[in-house]
Amino acid sequence: MPSGSATPGPPLGAVPGVRPLRIGPITVDVPVVLAPMAGVTNRAFRRLCREHGAGLYVAEMVTSRALVERTPESLRIIRHDPDERPRSVQVYGVEPTTVGAAVRMLVEEDRADHVDLNFGCPVPKVTRRGGGAVLPWKRDLFAAIVRAAVGAAAPHGVPVTVKMRKGIDEDHLTYLEAGLTAQDAGVAAVALHARTAADYYSGTADWSAIARLKEAVTDIPVLGNGDIWSAEDALTMMRETGCDGVVVGRGCQGRPWLFADLAAAMRGSDVRVRPGLREVAGVVRRHAELMVEEFGDESKALRELRKHMAWYLKGYAVGGPLRAELALVESLTHLDELLGRLDLDQPYPGVGAEGQRGRAGSPKRPHLPEGWLDSRDLSDAFRRSLQEAELSVSGG
Repeated sequence: MPSGSATPGPPLGAVPGVRPLRIGPITVDVPVVLAPMAGVTNRAFRRLCREHGAGLYVAEMVTSRALVERTPESLRIIRHDPDERPRSVQVYGVEPTTVGAAVRMLVEEDRADHVDLNFGCPVPKVTRRGGGAVLPWKRDLFAAIVRAAVGAAAPHGVPVTVKMRKGIDEDHLTYLEAGLTAQDAGVAAVALHARTAADYYSGTADWSAIARLKEAVTDIPVLGNGDIWSAEDALTMMRETGCDGVVVGRGCQGRPWLFADLAAAMRGSDVRVRPGLREVAGVVRRHAELMVEEFGDESKALRELRKHMAWYLKGYAVGGPLRAELALVESLTHLDELLGRLDLDQPYPGVGAEGQRGRAGSPKRPHLPEGWLDSRDLSDAFRRSLQEAELSVSGG
């Protein structure tokens, strides 16, 4: 772990409003959840985060159809380390029977301790078929999917949670109704990314929506997601919204030690991880080793690592040509050679290494099935077309 990282420290209680998170029978000592991110939160990255801090770490999204069909990639996605507890899997689906079958497989075969349902994905390949963030607009379909998942998991004592967005756009908000529907269906918690599908990742998350959801949904925990770039952001969100915990996505990209900061802050400590470039390089090398172990193919593992390089090096003085080479790294030997060319004595660069990660982009008009907004109810024609929406293993 980089120097200056937070130690486990005392139990929670020093910070008002911060307490362990209870999701059904599961207690998460630090109320922090790693958001599932396609191509990012694989087993290697989850282990890296667990080595730095505490929380609940959710695997990449996997489609219910792929699970039922037992595709090799879906089975890789839901694989966990032997010491990874609780084992958390996020399922995406648009057809209640298939979602129920996928969840039943996970719990009956003891492959998960917690199942999250994805109703937050804004990417066009999902929304154009009525899935992800736009699905709660069809309230009967949303309720049926949630009930199917809860019904399949309940006999095994596995809690089901829901992650969603505010709605399709500001004129078609669904989160309050969906939160109450999910609560009534028996979910153990709901998480809100405080943006609409149209917002994509642009602008500023509307934390006031999290506060409104917390006021409406009173029987289960409400988690907040959106624009948590630092431990201080997490504390501010919890204080301003009253939410029971936070979900961290892009903020930890290239910064797995953020979970150490979050654990320290929620225990009342001001200790924060501030790694120099030598320490960052060590984490990159560790990440590469774990990726090779995950994929069993060094070339594929290093290709998968490439997307992380810009995130790790944010704020550090690294020349353009070397950055470009790192973004095309091919092997562990190649990685070692490139890391050795860095000015490893660089100290932590401060604000340059902090703040937003990745591309926020701009608002996008959601891609919807034709006539999707005409009714809140699902027609027979839409019901048939939705069965085609489970199009791949992982959806972003």
